[in-house]
Amino acid sequence: MAARIASLHRSGGGVPKPRVPSARITVDGMEGDRQRDLEYHGGPDRALVLYSQELIAALQREGHPVSPGSMGENVVLAGVDWATMVPGTRLRLGEVEIELTAYAPPCRTIKRSFADARFGRVSPKSHPGWSRVCARVVVEGVMSDGDHVEIL
Repeated sequence: MAARIASLHRSGGGVPKPRVPSARITVDGMEGDRQRDLEYHGGPDRALVLYSQELIAALQREGHPVSPGSMGENVVLAGVDWATMVPGTRLRLGEVEIELTAYAPPCRTIKRSFADARFGRVSPKSHPGWSRVCARVVVEGVMSDGDHVEIL
């Protein structure tokens, strides 16, 4: 399966982030998306948060009530080897180019996505390879569901 954008998500603040079919992406992030806690969320090096459709499905099989957008991710990718999604990696998502900057540590705001509120299940420290990743925007543009994903 070719790597692609499975879904896009944004909200006026908080989680879950509802799905949108497309969005304009700037160096500040996805237009229309807001974060409540700007000390730990948002900013140029955390303009977007990405996650894997396959990992969401694996978490669901473990019994977690997680769904796309419920952990605050803006971009859900399908067909990507998540082990390659490490800080410093550059990707093209449709016409948008990004660089992964850091793993996104989980916080209590996403606890409803996990059985028994065990949000540490996606911690980069205790569960390497299961974390969401933050990214900065290198080239602005529009991103849409189904757009091709290319690792640069």
